[in-house]
Amino acid sequence: MTTREALKFQLERGIAALRVTLPEDAVSRLLDYRELLERWNSAYNLTAVRNADEMVTRHLLDSLAIIPFVEGRTLADLGTGPGLPGIPLAIAEPAREVLMVDSNGKKVRFLREAIRSLKLTNGRALQSRVEEVEGTYECITARAFASLADMLGWGGHLLAPGGVWLAMKGKHPAEELDGVPDGFKVEAIHALTVPGVEGERHLVVIRRD
Repeated sequence: MTTREALKFQLERGIAALRVTLPEDAVSRLLDYRELLERWNSAYNLTAVRNADEMVTRHLLDSLAIIPFVEGRTLADLGTGPGLPGIPLAIAEPAREVLMVDSNGKKVRFLREAIRSLKLTNGRALQSRVEEVEGTYECITARAFASLADMLGWGGHLLAPGGVWLAMKGKHPAEELDGVPDGFKVEAIHALTVPGVEGERHLVVIRRD
């Protein structure tokens, strides 16, 4: 079995455990993305995760675990880094427009190459600070780049009325809940089980009034 075949088996088993439905070509595109990330990572240090198995679990499956909670036709992934969870989410739902925002030029260069090479016609990369981004989006994802108060303080203007903000966290962020600003309401906090990932994973679902 080649490395890619082994990773394909691992990814497919994880997707089945998560009970998410993906397009027919999603697994091969997710593996292409992982390979591209691995190649660029050796020169640009885009992620601290270097082991191929861990890239499948901590990057791909961790991103796919939030699919049941994603809503709407427009999504902004803030502080996306090398496209997490933005690229897996764009692959998972080709009809959804996904804007990936990061202030780091190297990461955005990688994102643009990934979007081109994976033919992600619904994906777009923007180099910007979160507070300077314009527009509104029905769904916003953010992978624990700050406290809930700071995330919403910097990027809350981007969430459409009635929209949902999905904050991906490790430990349960009980001490951060009081900092959620007016106009936003914590709707639920889900403990996520990500196949192959040890330690706590939580998703905070915040709704804009």
